[in-house]
Amino acid sequence: MESKELTVTNPTGLHTRPGTEFVKRAKNFVSDITIKKGEKTANAKSIIKLLQIGISQGDTITLTACGDDESVAIAELAAYVQSLSE
Repeated sequence: MESKELTVTNPTGLHTRPGTEFVKRAKNFVSDITIKKGEKTANAKSIIKLLQIGISQGDTITLTACGDDESVAIAELAAYVQSLSE
C-alpha cells in the first residue's frame, strides 16, 4: 500500500470537470484507490463518491492505492491534481 498527502490548489477544487478526469485516470489502474479528506473517504474510481466528499481549493487530501500498480497510480494521480489550474 502506498499513499501521498497533498494540498489541492485548483481554484475550483476537484469538482465535476476535474473530478471526472481524475476518476477516468484512476480507472486506468488495477489497484484499489481511495481519496480521503478529513474523516471522509471515497473510492477514487467513482465520481459520485468523489463529489460527495466535496474537495475544494486549499483542502488537504490523501491518495492511497493498494495493488500491482500502486506506485504508478499514486504518482500519476498526484501529478494530475497538482497540475490543475482551472
